[in-house]
Amino acid sequence: MVNFTSLPEMSGPNSTQSPLPNVTEPTEHIVSDEDIYGFWIGFSLAVISNAFIGSSFIFKKRGLIRIAKKRGTRADQGGYGYLKEWLWWLGMFLMIFGEILNFVAYAFAPATLVTPLGALSVIVAAVMSSMFLKERLNIIGKVSCGLCVIGSTVMVMHSPKETKVHTMDEMLEKVQEPGFIVFCLLLLVISMVFMIYLAPRYGSKSVMIYVTICATLGAFTVMGCKGMGVAVTQTIKGDQQFTNWFTYLMLAIVITCILVQLNFLNRALDIFNTAVVTPIYYVLFTSCVVSLSAVLFKDFFYMDWKDILSFFLGFITVVGGIFLLNAFKYMNISLKNLPKAHKKDTDKQDENANVSVNGDIMSHTDDEEDADTYQRLANSHSVASMDHIEFEIDTNLKRQTRILSE
Repeated sequence: MVNFTSLPEMSGPNSTQSPLPNVTEPTEHIVSDEDIYGFWIGFSLAVISNAFIGSSFIFKKRGLIRIAKKRGTRADQGGYGYLKEWLWWLGMFLMIFGEILNFVAYAFAPATLVTPLGALSVIVAAVMSSMFLKERLNIIGKVSCGLCVIGSTVMVMHSPKETKVHTMDEMLEKVQEPGFIVFCLLLLVISMVFMIYLAPRYGSKSVMIYVTICATLGAFTVMGCKGMGVAVTQTIKGDQQFTNWFTYLMLAIVITCILVQLNFLNRALDIFNTAVVTPIYYVLFTSCVVSLSAVLFKDFFYMDWKDILSFFLGFITVVGGIFLLNAFKYMNISLKNLPKAHKKDTDKQDENANVSVNGDIMSHTDDEEDADTYQRLANSHSVASMDHIEFEIDTNLKRQTRILSE
């Protein structure tokens, strides 16, 4: 029997009939207005939170320095004297408040957007270090901060604009995927090896040990925050999720990982320079989070290849800026001692024996100036500087010997 209701409507010879849609053509992925709204809320919260987090490093470091001056037991030696320092608690409060804002940001925006914005905390920490910790920010450091801002802007412009999980049931289904389980086991093995075997032996010698532990566990913290954000959002919409066991599992992961991270991060800050710990932590932490998020949420699945390429180029730009910020942090480089456009006369150059090392111009016409320059180079602890000091001293001795012999 023919179903006439399914037949196309007959049209006259002069009428035009619209062609039937081609169901085989791929449909364009459309981002909803709700996702766009959440994207900008998450972006704004991430920027504010990283300003608080970046400043928290400075206050916590100041508290640890005061403990060291009082000859108390250092954090690296298992001491907890920093708990009596109000500066450390101020830094802790700023970090907690910043992390809370970060937690809310994960409820609105993808992790691949929120996490890379941690580069802003590096910039805040670098600027405040020069102000409160007397860690000078030279011209390369200022350019590096600009690179971080540019790279972060590119990443935000080309990052995913929507979240892939809106309910706890979807979250539970995704964490049971084999690829995610294997990746989580890999991160857990790395963190356990570093905590049990490498940290007691090499923790005080290499900054990578403590920071790697914080970065790998930080990836689980972010995924737990994302799950808690979904639970809170779903509960606000009327679907109660605080009776769901999976919600409390996410909460337990967040609390456990944060406590372990704080312990090892305090040890790293107590031993190593803030300007070294902060950027290395950012690079490793962001790499772990973006990788885990890509496996769990398929953040790059709906993105165009140009956006994916631009996103990672922006990330590389940020990494390059962070590297320059720290690799040349203690070099005496400014606009005044950059190479000049015109070369000096050969005779005058031979007479004064001017030599440039790490941006410092050395002249042998004034003994006091030589002594100041030697002291400045020695304070830089640069191998090249110390080698050049030996060269200059040897040259001076030879010159004096020649003058005496004449």
